[in-house]
Amino acid sequence: MHIRPVAAAELTALQDIERAAGAAFREVGMVAIAEDEPFPVDVLEGYRSQGRAWVAVGGEDRPVGYLIAEPVDGALHIEQVSVHPDVARRRIGEALLAYAAERAREEGLTGLTLTTFAEVPWNAPYYERLGFRVLGAAELTPGLRKIRAHEAELGLDRRPRVCMRRD
Repeated sequence: MHIRPVAAAELTALQDIERAAGAAFREVGMVAIAEDEPFPVDVLEGYRSQGRAWVAVGGEDRPVGYLIAEPVDGALHIEQVSVHPDVARRRIGEALLAYAAERAREEGLTGLTLTTFAEVPWNAPYYERLGFRVLGAAELTPGLRKIRAHEAELGLDRRPRVCMRRD
């Protein structure tokens, strides 16, 4: 497996990965999340054109996972990280996060942040195993508060969500 920047021709493949990965939410009764559409191509292109979209590719240079991120209040905020279920449990998500951490270091950012579901096994518990910690309300930066408010507007707070950080 190799991690590299996303090519413009691969943006629809990212959507396919997201749809496939999202299906697992049905198993925990989160049908609305499973059926949620991935980011539109123009939004993904925005991340790609800013150098903020990376793919994990297999032997045929085909994307099997991806990560998009943007700087928020001095940290690199992970907007989305997804791995196709056909290649799950091979540490691809972990590798994508490590790659993002290295990019953050190169840019002088202080860490990685993300928001996620608190009780979904492959969300907050997974990130905790990778060294992320849940942030308390007093630790939320203005940018993270804005992200959480937007998520609440989208209805994502029907299940408990948390902000997490790894320095």
